[in-house]
Amino acid sequence: MQTEVGVIPEDWAVASLQDACQETITYGIVQCGKHVNNGIPYVRVSDMDKPDLDVDGMLRTSPAIAARFSRSTVQQGDLVYALRGKLGEVRQVSSSVAGANLTQGTARLSPKEGVLSDYLMWSMRSSHVVRQSEVEAKGTTFREITLEDLRHICLPIAPIPEQRAIAVALSDVDSLLGGLERLVLKKRNLKQAAMQQLLTGQTRLPGFSREWEIERLGDLAEMASGGTPLSSVSAYYGGGIPWVSIADMTRAGRVIDRTEKTLTLLGLEKSVAQMFPAGTVLYAMYASLGECSIAGMPVCTSQAILGIRPKRDLHNGFLYYFLTLLKTTVKSLGQQGTQSNLNKGMVEDFRFPLPSCEEQTAIATVLADMDAEISALLARSDKTRALKQAMMQELLTGKTRLV
Repeated sequence: MQTEVGVIPEDWAVASLQDACQETITYGIVQCGKHVNNGIPYVRVSDMDKPDLDVDGMLRTSPAIAARFSRSTVQQGDLVYALRGKLGEVRQVSSSVAGANLTQGTARLSPKEGVLSDYLMWSMRSSHVVRQSEVEAKGTTFREITLEDLRHICLPIAPIPEQRAIAVALSDVDSLLGGLERLVLKKRNLKQAAMQQLLTGQTRLPGFSREWEIERLGDLAEMASGGTPLSSVSAYYGGGIPWVSIADMTRAGRVIDRTEKTLTLLGLEKSVAQMFPAGTVLYAMYASLGECSIAGMPVCTSQAILGIRPKRDLHNGFLYYFLTLLKTTVKSLGQQGTQSNLNKGMVEDFRFPLPSCEEQTAIATVLADMDAEISALLARSDKTRALKQAMMQELLTGKTRLV
């Protein structure tokens, strides 16, 4: 049947959010006062950064202040909704958080009989409900929704058996996604540890024992920076020459095989940009200081990027991983001005222990294999996230029925 939230099954209903709750939707404490050890915890919008609310990280107010706002004391199965900042974020109250209070930036949703807490949580996260929140939200840089507008948000309500089936299906795929995200984090930590061990010689790969020599980067590579043609001249852009910006590097990661912008031959000629061959290590000199990539094709770059071309005895993959390992340290080495920056001479003076070409290649291969594994997991996570969104759209509107 056609409703204000679209077409839904005949045995479903449509209700305002307030009608789906057994108590009046309300926000929490206006002035929480100073933190009180062993006081009553309260939920802020910032406490909703993680997938689940964690009472151990919450600030606490005095029992007297909390008692004046008893209406916003949350119970197990309630939902906490972000009214501002993270507009549309919603979290479920577990037994460990029950008894906590809220702040003025969060609202309590207490599902009534006939509306399952899990189902209401997924409904509040659905695209059609989030869109309603965004339409009703006030402000530009700081978005927030009023309680009155929140109460009038409409959502479809399935029969209880179907609510339960929908919630279980979405929770299962959400658990799968969470597991993948935790595995990605674990693999990244393992790679970071491997970089620290392998690139400093603390751990040696089998078959290698020769001593490493301290080398100066400027003695092993040629370097040059790029340039940016005038953006006001359209004839300089849109050609067939890939032009790498800092944004391309942060998006692409290890290997750049496409760029957001391209130059024409005229654009290349009318700037100080120059061509770098495939395999050149690209290094950010300011903005995202220390960001590093490898050109997967011939490219030119902006002036913020230094092209480093190994001359001899230096594997570009080894150099890439070494510079990546150095990223945190190099930020403290930058010249301070409007923003921290490096210059060519500073990079030329980087010194580091260098193994043989064979060992460099072996180390780079091990780390590249770890990167490939992480990339595969990220791709799987993206697919699972897209599947979750598609399932929410289908199940929460009744387009696909589970019961």
